[in-house]
Amino acid sequence: MTDHPSTYRAEDTHRPGIQWDDRASLHRVGDGDGVFDGAKGLRQGTFADLIRHIMLMSPDERGDYYVEKLGDREYHAEEIATLAARDDFPRG
Repeated sequence: MTDHPSTYRAEDTHRPGIQWDDRASLHRVGDGDGVFDGAKGLRQGTFADLIRHIMLMSPDERGDYYVEKLGDREYHAEEIATLAARDDFPRG
């Protein structure tokens, strides 16, 4: 039995296989498990949408937030910047 791509734990920010359309949620560091409520109206969306959203923030703000890919894991500022720089990252 193979894992669904969105729950494949061995994926990382450098290898192919990131599922950009997977559902994700935006969180603020230190807010516990709750989804962040004040992030310019965007709290949940696709993984790519939330990465784009964080990359529009100032570099100082980016470290305050992380994206949790539902059913997978958390992605923090350094990983988010690496993902946004990938050739296969959907820009639009």
